[in-house]
Amino acid sequence: MGYGNLVVSSSPHIRSEETVQRIMIDVIIALLPATAASVYFFGMRALAITLTGIIAAVAAEAAIQKIRNKPVTINDGSAVITGLLLALTLSPAMPLWMVAVGAVVAIGIGKQVYGGLGSNPFNPALVGRAFLVVTFPVHMTTWVSPVDGVTSATPLGLLKMEGIKTGYMELFIGNVGGSLGETSALLLILGGLYLLYRGIIDWRIPAFYLGTVAVMTMVLGGDPIFHLFSGGLMLGAFFMATDMVTTPVTKMGKIIFGVGAGILVVIIRLYGGYPEGVLFSILLMNTFTPIIEKYTRPKIYGEVKR
Repeated sequence: MGYGNLVVSSSPHIRSEETVQRIMIDVIIALLPATAASVYFFGMRALAITLTGIIAAVAAEAAIQKIRNKPVTINDGSAVITGLLLALTLSPAMPLWMVAVGAVVAIGIGKQVYGGLGSNPFNPALVGRAFLVVTFPVHMTTWVSPVDGVTSATPLGLLKMEGIKTGYMELFIGNVGGSLGETSALLLILGGLYLLYRGIIDWRIPAFYLGTVAVMTMVLGGDPIFHLFSGGLMLGAFFMATDMVTTPVTKMGKIIFGVGAGILVVIIRLYGGYPEGVLFSILLMNTFTPIIEKYTRPKIYGEVKR
């Protein structure tokens, strides 16, 4: 209803031109450099794993929505992101059928079982990876060197098992063994900065996540630079811990989430039996998101306690 220049309408009164599809496109753009680097370092096998993850995730989403008689929403790009992120957490030696299984689990159990996009409490890609870690532990811990293509340990594995520390430059550029998403800290940082520039993610979670890892590692006698650039920390900090659905929306909540995830990473890496802790740190903090939001919710203007 309008009265001259006055427009009367129902809420919400603050709107944005951003759409889910536009946001997902920005995330894909941000991940393209690191994805291209994985193909450069690991060859066409990396491309095959990436495409398998994406195709399986999109197909699973469409099939489940069809079975549930729900509108098929694969054009929003969220399934593409899930498949791509899952692929970037995997070894280049991973059999393609296992990649497909992980993508189906990520969509089916990590997302659609809760009602679809916006309802899932856990990051779907990490749910898929967690399933693969439990189901196929040997394949999930078999890594390949990008130098000669032979089986090798990750930098975190080398440090934990043999006390051998990989050089900073190799970690920063990405010429190391590990998952596809460990290829280049530099390119992941650039992708994260792009998302910050576009306003897709908030700076608090990655800043406090990475900052906590650096400070806590240094206090405990570790090498903060090594731990920042190694493993899947950069991928997790910028692309998974910042998930709009599974992480707090309040400013203080984001800080608490980042600090908590950082503490968990350091504890697992330095004292746990597993060399990497990004997967578990984010999933565990996802479980705390509702209670974090409950106690960090801003006070309503004029609200008084009884």
